[in-house]
Amino acid sequence: MFGLSELAMILIVVIVVLGIKKLPELARSAGKATRIFKSETKALKEQDAPSAPGNVVSGTVVNRDQPPRS
Repeated sequence: MFGLSELAMILIVVIVVLGIKKLPELARSAGKATRIFKSETKALKEQDAPSAPGNVVSGTVVNRDQPPRS
C-alpha cells in the first residue's frame, strides 16, 4: 500500500492538474470565511463580557403577580 507521503504527493498532483484554475478562488473564499469566523468570535466575546458601570439602566422591578400601579 501507499504511505502517507505518497498519498500526499498524489493529492497534490491531482489538485494541480485538475484544479489549477480554481485555486485562487478557493483561497479567496477561505480567507473570507476566516475573516467572518474571526469577527463573529470577537462579537460573541464582547457580548459575553460583563457590562461597564456606565451601561447600567435604572428602573423598577415588576412582580407579575401584582396588578400594575395606576
